[in-house]
Amino acid sequence: MSEESLLEFPCEFPIKIMGKNHHGFHQAVIEILRKHLSDLENTKIKETESKQKNYCSITVFVNATSQEHLDGIYYDLTASEWVIMAL
Repeated sequence: MSEESLLEFPCEFPIKIMGKNHHGFHQAVIEILRKHLSDLENTKIKETESKQKNYCSITVFVNATSQEHLDGIYYDLTASEWVIMAL
């Protein structure tokens, strides 16, 4: 039985990463993404602070090459102590 994906690869895929609003959060996310994205400097990244500035979300539009590529990014992000959630 083969697994079918609803995505066609390669594709641009948004990942939203949330954590405490601290410089360490941003740096940790960038370091994780560098491991998986050879073109990080050309990647669209959008940061948003919460209303009371306690939390921050980073949305990254990655050029995903496969389901395994996306899974690796999500696995490393959610394993980080800095990341509260990745969607």
